[in-house]
Amino acid sequence: MARSEELATVGSPILAFISLNRYLTNTLFHFYQFLRTARLSFYGGALFGPAMTTWYSFLNRIEFPSPTKALVYRVWLDQAILTPVPVAFFYGSMSILEGKPEEATSRIKAASVPTIIRNWCVLTDPQWRLLILFRGVYIPTQLINFSIVPPHLRFFTVSVVSWFWSKRLMFCHLTGDS
Repeated sequence: MARSEELATVGSPILAFISLNRYLTNTLFHFYQFLRTARLSFYGGALFGPAMTTWYSFLNRIEFPSPTKALVYRVWLDQAILTPVPVAFFYGSMSILEGKPEEATSRIKAASVPTIIRNWCVLTDPQWRLLILFRGVYIPTQLINFSIVPPHLRFFTVSVVSWFWSKRLMFCHLTGDS
């Protein structure tokens, strides 16, 4: 099962970038950047996918005295402990994979906290047509994920949501918007 979850993580950035490219340029392959897709696929398949498979396996093994406590603690562990690490790692690794390691630290400092805040908060912003959908996304997702989704499908559920979230991260990375 872990292998299919990792493959789903590879496909998510590919589909997200193709659709984001379509949204930004209004054509499917106009200025399409295959190297960016390769970097994102490598990140998803070799770095993020295996780490998340291990993380969800760990969360699923923890025993809690009640289902309510299990839900609250799993969401808290996922959002408070895990979330800051992959967000910072995404911006740093993209800078390194682009051949700009000198920009990694400044990119992490500039973009990580605003990205995490947008991850946690449900806000409306008429300035952003597309990104309104991606704010405050993971806490509700994880509440549903840890309460009704079977453990073997939790990573897949997050991978589907990550397809949308990847668009948001790529948009911020491409435009320099934090």
